[in-house]
Amino acid sequence: MGGTTPILQSRTPPLLPFRISKSSNALHGPLHPDTCTSTFARRSGLVKYGTNGVIPLRPLTLLVLALLFSMLFTIAVSFSFLGYDTVEPYFKQILNDVAETNPGIVLLGENVDVDVDEPSIGIRWSILGCGNGYVLEGSAGVHGSDLCGLPSFYLEIYVDSSIEPTATYDPSHLPFVSQTGRRRVIQNLVQFDSDHTLDVHLDRLYPFDNYVLTSTLRAVSASNVTIPIQKLATIEQVSSFVVESVDTETYEVVSPSSSTQIPTRDIDLYVSRPAQARAFALLLFTLSWCLTHATLMCIYLAQKRSTWHVPRSAKPILKHLGGSLMVLLVIPQLRNAMPDAPGYDGVLIDCIGFFPQMIFSGLSVLILLLLVILRELEGMEDEDRQNESNIGIDADEQSTPHSRRATLSAKLASPPSL
Repeated sequence: MGGTTPILQSRTPPLLPFRISKSSNALHGPLHPDTCTSTFARRSGLVKYGTNGVIPLRPLTLLVLALLFSMLFTIAVSFSFLGYDTVEPYFKQILNDVAETNPGIVLLGENVDVDVDEPSIGIRWSILGCGNGYVLEGSAGVHGSDLCGLPSFYLEIYVDSSIEPTATYDPSHLPFVSQTGRRRVIQNLVQFDSDHTLDVHLDRLYPFDNYVLTSTLRAVSASNVTIPIQKLATIEQVSSFVVESVDTETYEVVSPSSSTQIPTRDIDLYVSRPAQARAFALLLFTLSWCLTHATLMCIYLAQKRSTWHVPRSAKPILKHLGGSLMVLLVIPQLRNAMPDAPGYDGVLIDCIGFFPQMIFSGLSVLILLLLVILRELEGMEDEDRQNESNIGIDADEQSTPHSRRATLSAKLASPPSL
């Protein structure tokens, strides 16, 4: 007391003579946010120590994330193969319409093989009957239609007015299943192939080439009576092509003087490339031109970089030469990767694409090779000049002490002047 005021003790902790590590635990006080990291992250080694709240990822973490993304993408794309079993059969509605409106014989083109190189179109037909009186007992349910099945009587099929029948159908040759009593569908007994010549005057426009085929078919019974064919239809989507079919009811006349009409049925096929095939072909065509332009840019860059170096050297050109050689090898592979691409027969896409691309890429490689040779010769000349200059400098350095000693001896030998 005694008039004196007690001095308040400071609550500030005293300075310690040693330094506390920033990575110590929370008992020593709160950590600075710049150095606060997760214990799991430090132990796993997947992340680096962060600064300002940002934790950069290590290369191993980026690699793991890239692999996971690639696997997820592959699995997602693979789902495209699912769901086709639940789609309604393509010919089901066509067969039901025939059975309800015009019962009779139906020929379905279940496969269309387009060969532009041959050139020909092969169609695999199935012989069916729709409606009462036309369906063989125990064969209904073809292509998902309960109203259609195999024909119940003998038939001969004539394609394009051929003299001999192209196919013969005899239901008595079809076997039964012992347990169910149903008829077995034997492909060679109920199906036949017809080959047609294809007009390919537009094949030069690949991938925008279109083809047209017209054919006529006629069915005859065992009693040599022509049976009207009520429907001709083909599958719409085949490998590398889209087929659109239009059938027409027609008739033939035996002779100009006869008025007897023989019922026939014609089909017109319009064949074109699907949009996906055209898109892929154009993308590969564009990519090939981009690579060709890159080889031309390599010439400019190689010429510039090789000029800057003193003495001049061919080393800056070698990497551009390697890239141009790779392009020269890749372009033919891109051309072969085009969907159902024709041969190297001079189609339009080759005249404006593949052949000029190979010429420009080959010229680029040739020019780069000439630049390599030129720079090597210039580098040899620069080295010779540098060697000559070094020899001259060494000669000067060696002659200077000798000339000084000769001058000094001349002065000592001369008589003193009066």
